[in-house]
Amino acid sequence: MTSPQTILHLDLDAFYASVEQLDRPELRGLPVIVGGDARRGVVCAASYEARKFGVRSAMPTAQAHRLCPRGVFLPPRFDRYAALSEQVMSIFGRFTPLVEPLSLDEAFLDVTASSALFGTGRDIATAIRKSVRAETGLAVSAGIAEVKFAAKIATDLGKPDGLMEVPRGGVREFLAPLPVGRLWGVGKVTEAALLRSGLALIGDVARADRERLERTFGSHGAHLHDLANGRDERVVIAHDEAKSVGAEETFEDDLLGAESLEPGLLAQSHRVARRLRAHGLRGHVVTLKVKYADFTLVTRRATLSEPADDAGILYRAVIDQLVRVDLTRPIRLTGISVSGFDAQPSQLGLFAEPESDTQKKRRTLNAVLDSIAARYGEDAVQPAAIAGRRKR
Repeated sequence: MTSPQTILHLDLDAFYASVEQLDRPELRGLPVIVGGDARRGVVCAASYEARKFGVRSAMPTAQAHRLCPRGVFLPPRFDRYAALSEQVMSIFGRFTPLVEPLSLDEAFLDVTASSALFGTGRDIATAIRKSVRAETGLAVSAGIAEVKFAAKIATDLGKPDGLMEVPRGGVREFLAPLPVGRLWGVGKVTEAALLRSGLALIGDVARADRERLERTFGSHGAHLHDLANGRDERVVIAHDEAKSVGAEETFEDDLLGAESLEPGLLAQSHRVARRLRAHGLRGHVVTLKVKYADFTLVTRRATLSEPADDAGILYRAVIDQLVRVDLTRPIRLTGISVSGFDAQPSQLGLFAEPESDTQKKRRTLNAVLDSIAARYGEDAVQPAAIAGRRKR
C-alpha cells in the first residue's frame, strides 16, 4: 500500500541575480550583485560570476564593492521576484500537491505518489527543470533522496544548473565523506567542538558513540547522530497543509504499547473517513501524530498509491507507520490527518478502471454508515473494537 519516500529539493540558481540577467540580457556573463546601498546594505544575491570574487549573500554591500569593484550593483525588485516565484511554484504543483516552499527560490517536493504518472524521481526532476527553463528562462538545480536533509545537500553539490540523485538506500554512504559543517544545525561553534572531538567528517559522527554525543552536545548530539546516519523523519509539509482533514484524541491516562493505541486509532480513522466523504474528498497522504507525556511531538507519514476515503485503508496505513514510533514511552495523544487530495475527488474519470465488487460493497456500506451518522450522530454505529469509546 505504501511506498518509500522520494523527496526532491529544488533551488533556483542565484535567483535574484538570475532574474536581473534574464530581464536585461546585456548583463549575462557579468558579475551582478543585488542588494542594498553601499553604506549599510547587504547582498541579497550574487551571480556566479560575482561569486568568483568571493561575493556571497548576506555580505555587507560595502565589502562586496571592495571585492568586486567592477560588479553591476542593482537594487532588489521583490515584486518581480515574487511573480516569477509564484509561476515556478505552480509548475512544481503540476507534479505533486506536496510542495513545501522554503523561500521564493527554494522548495521541497514529495513525489512518492507521482511515479505512476510521471516516472522516477529523476524523471520528475528532469521534467520540472525543463518546464521551468522553457516557461521562465530560469535554471533550477535539483537533489533527489529518500530524506529531506540528503536531498538538500545533493542540490548544493550539484549547483549550478545541476541534478544529483542519492541512490536509494545509500544516504549514509553519500553523507559519510562530507565535512561535518554540512550537517543541519552545525554552526561555527558546534563545528569547532566536533573537530576538537576528532569528528571532521559526517561519517565520523555516524560512527561515533551516540551516548558520548549526547553527553557532549545534549539532545542536539542525538539529532546529529541521526542525521549523520541518514535518519531524517521530517516530512514535506505542503503550503496548503491546512487543507487537511483530521481527528485526534487526548487520553485521560497516558498509554503504552500498540495494543492500547489501536482502538483509538481505529476510531479516529472512521471519524476522518466520514469527514472526508462528507466533503467529497479523497487523499493520498495519511499522517499519524503522536504526542508523548513530556509533550514531545512526532509525526509519521504514509503515501497511498491511490487516494482514499475509506477507514480501513486509512487505519492500515496508520498501523504501518506505528512501527516507526517509540511505543515504550507514555503517550498522551494520537491523531490522524489526510491531505494531498485528488484534484477532482468526486468524479470518476471517463476511462477509469471499473470498481471491483469489494470496492462497490465498501462504497455502499460507507454510504449507509454516513447516512446513519448524519441522522443519529457519529457514535450511532461503530466497529465492535471501539464501541463505547468516548470521542474527542
